[in-house]
Amino acid sequence: MNTLDLLPDGVVVADAAGRVSAINRVAARMLEVDDAIGRPLADVLTLLDRDGCAWVPTNKPYDGLATRTGVPEQAWLLPDATEVLVVARLHRDAPGAPVREVAISLRSGRGRARLDRDRSDLVATVAHELRSPLTGVKGFVQALLNRWDKLEDDEKRLMLTTASADADRLSRLITELLDVARIDTGRLQLHRRPTDLPPKLQRVRDSVAAATSTPIELTVDDDLPLVDADPDKVMQVVTNLVENGVRHGRGPVRIHVGAWPDDPSHAAVTVTDEGEGIPEELRARVFAKFWTAGTGGGSGLGLYIVRGLVKAHGGIVAVDGRPGGGTRVLTTWPGTMAP
Repeated sequence: MNTLDLLPDGVVVADAAGRVSAINRVAARMLEVDDAIGRPLADVLTLLDRDGCAWVPTNKPYDGLATRTGVPEQAWLLPDATEVLVVARLHRDAPGAPVREVAISLRSGRGRARLDRDRSDLVATVAHELRSPLTGVKGFVQALLNRWDKLEDDEKRLMLTTASADADRLSRLITELLDVARIDTGRLQLHRRPTDLPPKLQRVRDSVAAATSTPIELTVDDDLPLVDADPDKVMQVVTNLVENGVRHGRGPVRIHVGAWPDDPSHAAVTVTDEGEGIPEELRARVFAKFWTAGTGGGSGLGLYIVRGLVKAHGGIVAVDGRPGGGTRVLTTWPGTMAP
């Protein structure tokens, strides 16, 4: 078997005379050729751009600067008009020597199209989420500027308070986007130290409770181990889960922290709501980027960030149903003595 046939992408190799010396099955199928060996590269590599120009005369792999070592990735069309991404490597015996071989790779453009769609979804989501609070800030500031002398102090205070809340929401959205970028690129930084969870969770409970009428309850087991964690990230995770419970639930949101039964050296934090719950077949998707459910709003990034932060600590995160209806999310945090 031709070793090149084991590769997932199409490969075409041409010799110093510009004739095809090797081709794998993927490339032969893409280019719709059967007898490529020995034929001129230009006759085999029947790729066109949007203007109808062919790959070989456009890129001139055997000409140009004697120091050139390759042709960067470009989008080209196969004979059936399917887009492929084409990149070439120019091999020389020494710098400045004539091109000895040209190796060309052809990869399906579907991956790039999927990436482009993901980027478009990201732009659309970010634009939508940022526009709402930004419109609020601008509207209230403009009203204050236009009617300052006619507004009562209480009205001014209400407008400024609302604008401040919208500005805080903008700041949180930007923080979420930065966290997503850090998680995706592996650049997330943790400032871990021995952390006592109950005081941190009490602060989360008090902060969220101050902005909602939904009851939020916190229970703490005895003999809770200290955890080796970044306390700010722990609070960010639990705040996100509690706010989700408030947004999508219909009754009290309960936070429980205790030793994890599967490994008592770890702490387990469970956040439970009494909403409609998440169907079992959808639970594997809730941690995906931009996943949302219902009409509660949100950027769809919260649970993705939760999973990234918990896994960065070496913990686990899981979601299941609450008996009687609702959702329960478990996160675990390694104790200070955990390896």
